Amino acid sequence: MLTKIAQNKNISKPVIYGIASTFLTDEEKYFFEKSAPIGFIIFTRNITDKTQLKNLTNSLREVMGGEVLILTDQEGGRVARLESPHWKEYPAGQHFAELYQIDRELAKKSLFENFAAIARDLIEIGINVNCAPVLDILTKQTHEIIGNRAYGNEPNQVSELGKKVCEGLLSEGVYPIIKHIPGHGRGVSDSHLELPIVDASLEELRQTDFVPFQNLNDQKFAMTAHILYSAIDQKNCATISKKVIGLIREEIGFKNILMSDDMSMKALKSGFADKTKSILDAGCDLVLHCNGNMNEMKEIDSVLPNLTDKFFEKLTA
Repeated sequence: MLTKIAQNKNISKPVIYGIASTFLTDEEKYFFEKSAPIGFIIFTRNITDKTQLKNLTNSLREVMGGEVLILTDQEGGRVARLESPHWKEYPAGQHFAELYQIDRELAKKSLFENFAAIARDLIEIGINVNCAPVLDILTKQTHEIIGNRAYGNEPNQVSELGKKVCEGLLSEGVYPIIKHIPGHGRGVSDSHLELPIVDASLEELRQTDFVPFQNLNDQKFAMTAHILYSAIDQKNCATISKKVIGLIREEIGFKNILMSDDMSMKALKSGFADKTKSILDAGCDLVLHCNGNMNEMKEIDSVLPNLTDKFFEKLTA
């Protein structure tokens, strides 16, 4: 699949866009064809049923003249874009974290099977990337925006369970995205609404938050956390911090495709052109814009560089 994307000559920009509704408008078709994004992300607002969603993903590929990344968030629990009655409901991460305390092997086996089933649901309707697993470690002050999405409060447990999520998805042809690198678990506020600040020491972060990402640093995709880590960079949140991105690349060892979390979240200030440049200048490979707002997408598009041969080599390695 990634090779087909690299071979698609209609793709040229390092961005993943959201879509406004359940079908592509003529304006969206024209814009996407001209702006040439590498992918799209699907939300509940884009879905009515299986047939409609399959038609939508087919339309995206048709407009782009071939294979593209098509993402969604299908973690299970409250973060699930594919909902009943058209799709099965799956449990949240906490379910498997609790099962792990009783029977580790059963928890890992169940989690693999759970995400293999999710992957089959996704492939059936044309989605090839799942924004999961959450590798954030629970603490006593973890904000509810992470909450029961997490796989526990112990780094090795989160690593083991996160690995099974990845293996289950990949077994059926869906790529996982590990998130929110380098760790959102210490955040005490919701980055959708404001910028969380984490004051833990670098040594604390190394012993806990970084560990699952180090253990899964061979995965193809990772998504940043819109969090300010004062021990690393007192000015910039991770997504736009050269210091944090450098740490992700070198110390955590993640060398593959790094994308921002949604740049329309309120944790990131300034205009969309400036945010786009800041994200890419910091060292992210892709920017993510989710809300489908055409004016914002046009502003982003105005400053996007072209994808490089080096990017496509990394994508297909």
